Amino acid sequence: MQIRVRCGCGEAGCPEWAIVEVQGVVQPQPCFSGRIQGLHIGRLCAAAAPSSKARTTSAAGGLPPPSRSRPSHVSIDSDVQAAFTFTVGYHELAGTKVALKKPLLVLRKKKTAAAAETELEVIGVIRHKILFKDRPKALISKPQVKEKKTLPLPAPAAAPLPQSS
Repeated sequence: MQIRVRCGCGEAGCPEWAIVEVQGVVQPQPCFSGRIQGLHIGRLCAAAAPSSKARTTSAAGGLPPPSRSRPSHVSIDSDVQAAFTFTVGYHELAGTKVALKKPLLVLRKKKTAAAAETELEVIGVIRHKILFKDRPKALISKPQVKEKKTLPLPAPAAAPLPQSS
């Protein structure tokens, strides 16, 4: 069986995607079991190298709910070396962009007129991954104790002293 892979946008025109790699498991709440597409996981922020401008973007499942026609993805400039933070609930992860040894293709399966033939359309190229290899930092700290403010008491009015005879 032969499967044809087709790219209509050309090599330079395909959108570039990135893989988000975290250590451990991301588990949704039990009420979301089986329905994780479009689920808001967290916020991905990119702080570019000092020579570039910093930017913030929502990603990794944290995008607004995707349209049903195409999957969610985040555009990452391939020439920008950046540090990333990924905030999930009350945890913050720090990561970096790492180049993959071999690029990967993101494919969409298309049925053709002939029942026996299947065609794969290239919808993206993955050349980098955003690697979060350290343990998350807790964003909740010890609650601060508010100090009671003491108001100065008003000075007593000067009353005439009783005179003794």
